[in-house]
Amino acid sequence: MNHTLDDRRGRRAGPGITPLSSLDTASIQDAYRRWAGVYDSLFGAVSATARRRAVAVVNRLAGQEVLEVGVGTGLALPRYDNDKRITGIDLSVDMLKQARRRVAREGLHTVQALHEMDAEATDFPDNSFDTAVAMFVASVVPNPRRLLAEMRRVVKPGGNILFVNHFAAPRGPRWWVERAMAPASRALGWHPDFAVEALFVPEDLAQVTFTSVPPIGIFTLARLAN
Repeated sequence: MNHTLDDRRGRRAGPGITPLSSLDTASIQDAYRRWAGVYDSLFGAVSATARRRAVAVVNRLAGQEVLEVGVGTGLALPRYDNDKRITGIDLSVDMLKQARRRVAREGLHTVQALHEMDAEATDFPDNSFDTAVAMFVASVVPNPRRLLAEMRRVVKPGGNILFVNHFAAPRGPRWWVERAMAPASRALGWHPDFAVEALFVPEDLAQVTFTSVPPIGIFTLARLAN
């Protein structure tokens, strides 16, 4: 693959899957414009273990070409092995500016490209990557199942699709907290009450491997063979 470190605005998502309430492209971009400058300090430590776990799995998988969906400020980029070739995409130009600075500052030669692109409708040809990983993205996009469908399209048959995400508790005190926070989805830029069924259909759920990751199991690593 011959990508460059440039900005490319992806196609807008088409009809077919009903989006989650409250979030759309504009609200996502607005939210991450506000968060970009402080994202690392506010969220980096909380998400660090989950990111390390996800990248460690990617590093063990066969194949060089890796797509990181929702690369954000590039927190995970330094952790990939030297034999991987990383392409990152994000909808937020403000987050990508931070990621590009990180790549330049740390001399991350594994990073082949960083694109401004809609994760639900990318510009990549079919079967472009060996692995696609989306960390803390599924509960952000308007149409999670379209995100999964797009990741399936660009990953080669036999490749792997990984998600790290917060999924809503099925019951208990956390269930009430998550639903109380749900009206703030637009301001937060993500869905606190995001259900696993919003991403995976029953047939997928039968195939997905789920691993709980710290802190206190609030995040989950999901792996699905393509």
